[in-house]
Order: sequence, then C-alpha cells, then structure tokens
Amino acid sequence: MLVKRPIERSPFSKTEEQPPKPPALFSMAVLVAALGYFVDIYDLLLFSIIRIPSLQSLHLGNQAILTEGEKIIQWQMWGLVIGGIIWGVMGDKKGRLSVLFGSILLYSLANIANGWVQTVDQYKVIRFIAGIGLAGELGAGITLVSELTPKEKRGIATSLVAGIGLTGAIFAFVMKQHFHWRTCYFAGGGLGIVLLMLRISVFESGLFQQSRKKKLRRGSLWMLVNKKRRLKKYVLSILIGLPTWFVIGVLVSFSKEFGEHMDISEVIDPGQSIMYCYVGLSVGDIIIGLVSQRLKSRKKALFIFYGITTVFMLLYFTAQWQGSASGMYWICAGLGFGAGYWAIFVTMAAEQFGTNLRSTAATTIPNMVRGMLAILILPLFQYLRGIADFYTGGWITAAIIMVITVVAAIRIEETFNKDLNFVER
Repeated sequence: MLVKRPIERSPFSKTEEQPPKPPALFSMAVLVAALGYFVDIYDLLLFSIIRIPSLQSLHLGNQAILTEGEKIIQWQMWGLVIGGIIWGVMGDKKGRLSVLFGSILLYSLANIANGWVQTVDQYKVIRFIAGIGLAGELGAGITLVSELTPKEKRGIATSLVAGIGLTGAIFAFVMKQHFHWRTCYFAGGGLGIVLLMLRISVFESGLFQQSRKKKLRRGSLWMLVNKKRRLKKYVLSILIGLPTWFVIGVLVSFSKEFGEHMDISEVIDPGQSIMYCYVGLSVGDIIIGLVSQRLKSRKKALFIFYGITTVFMLLYFTAQWQGSASGMYWICAGLGFGAGYWAIFVTMAAEQFGTNLRSTAATTIPNMVRGMLAILILPLFQYLRGIADFYTGGWITAAIIMVITVVAAIRIEETFNKDLNFVER
C-alpha cells in the first residue's frame, strides 16, 4: 500500500511554514540589503562630507565649524544609539522587514527636512531624528541576509552587502561636488522613498517565522545582560568594532584640521578624504569576506585587518608632516581598507546570539559602536587634545582604541560556519 508523503514547504515562502535555504548567493534579499545600506551610508556620512559648506552657509566661523560640527555628529550618533535599541527590539518582536520599512521611512523624511534647516539647533535635532531612522537599516539587513543565506556562503553574502552599500559615501561626495548641500539632503530622502518600493519583493526570515511560533521572550534588552555569558559576548562584540568609527569619525572627518596641525600647506577637503576612505572600506569589506572564507575563521581575518589599520595609522601620524593633500587622501584610503571589516563584525554580532535576540543584538551592536563616537571616542580625543594638542590627542586616542579592540578580539568567540538555528532562553 502506497503512503502519500506530506509535501515539505520552504521556510522562505510567504506563509509561516518552513523552507530549504536558497542556494543562490546573489538573492533578492542580498541585492535589496546592499541597496538599502547604500542609501543608509549616503545619509549617514552626508553631514561629514558637507559639514564645512553647510555650516558656512549658516554663517559659522572656522572654530565654530569645528566645535558645532562635532556636536552635530554627536547628536546624530546619540540618535543611532537610541534607534538601535528601538529597531533591534522591534526586529525580534515584529520581524526583520518591519524594521526595514519603518527605519527607511523615518530617515527619508528626516533628510528631506534637513534640506530646510536654518539654524544649528534645527540641524542638531533633525540629525538626531535621522540617526534614529538610520540605526535600523544595517542590523536588520545583515540579520535577514544571515538567516536567508546558507552558512557556507554567509560571510561572502554579508560582505557583498557592506561592500556595495559603502559606495553610498562615494555617491554622496559626487553629489556634493555637483549640487548645493540642501539638494544633497533632498536626494537622500528621495532615494529612501524609492528603496521602500523595492522592499516589497523581499521575504521575511524563515528562522524568525519559526521562532515566532514558540513561546519565547523575543527582543528583550534585559536578556542581553542578565547572564554573564551573554553580557560578555555583547560587550566584546561592541569593542571589536571601535577602530572603524575612530578612523571615520576622527581621522578622516577631521583630516583638514589634522593637516593644518601637521603643516600641510594645501587645503584638505574632508569630503574627498571620506570618499577615498569609503572606496577603501568598500574594497576591504569584500576582500575580508573572501579572506574569512579562505581561512575558515572570522577572527583571523579580523586580526589581519587590524594590522593593516595600525600600519596606516602610523603612516597618518608620521609620514604626513609637511606632506600633501593627495598623500592624505591615499592614507585615508588605506585606513578605510584596513577598517573595512564592518560586514564581518556585524555578521559576528548576528552569529553570537539566538534567533529570538539576533535582531536586537545585530542592530544595537553596530549602533553602539557608532554611538561610542559620541560617548567615548570624541570625548577622549577632546580631553587628550585639551591637555596636550590636537595632533598628540589624536595618536594617543588611536593607541588606546587599538589596544582595547585587540584584547576584545582575542577573547571573543569564533563564529565561522556556526548554525544559526538556535534560540536564547
């Protein structure tokens, strides 16, 4: 007697039943996550790129452009910290796609509003709101791609997301070169609205659909810290990402001011420094995925790129005395390449935690790192340059950040090829 076997459904269908993981590396989820990160980076870095012309048009002098520019960056970074918590929790409670829709809509509207600012205080508030919106994009996108991609290809897929997405900074610089700074903000908002339409074609994560059927606590910040093992993983996951935002937020964003203190006679354009840096970041983020795959280790790949970052930090502070603007730009590109481990870093954050906490961790961790620019890195740099000078404060801060990061990387768990089908209890 023949027995008819039940049909097995794929976990990636639009129903809540379970599917086989798609074999394709270049899936719609990867493409849309990459484009989403492209818009995210465009908007995130736009202020740093147009900081000088936008604040000059608000009638600020050179010293105010530096001090008020730092404050606006800090407001944006605080928005990222708060937004990371909001969207991370929502991603585990309501789903990865709900975060992608909500965050894109918020930062798109904020950037359109940014095109109308008339005062520095308005600038701060709107960049804070934009920061909240921008916080959801990367973590939710990486979480979704990590859960939809076979574990053998996960590192490469997430590296492609970051590598393609980081070119958003290059596009922002090109826009700055050809359009008024207010138009650049309007364009960012418009890109976000277009991206919302693409999101409709992406499926929800099957692993999330599975976990939603179980009686589990999902999206709990308390669960990240209520056990020593999870708290340790969470803190270490934040600390291994610090150099990227020290490079972007201090060395590259304030390359003009560092150049003046190192007697570079040519005027350095911070927007161009950021563009060169992000070319390096984009290439580095793709290469590190391949290196990690080759070595079958996330941590070994990280240490290689920490070494590259350290070499270019040494060049930044030693080879640039009475140097040239072009030399500064190329060193910024090298710094970007070395710091181009952002995708692997966020992937490791997603791989450390179970499905019911994965979005919370993968969304809050990169935004905590970005927030560390406001909480730790800039205050430390400001303090050290206050008791020494701008140049000395920079290299001492660099040394402290690298020591903290290397120690954290030594202690963090290896996650290469880890099965993500598990939950936290």
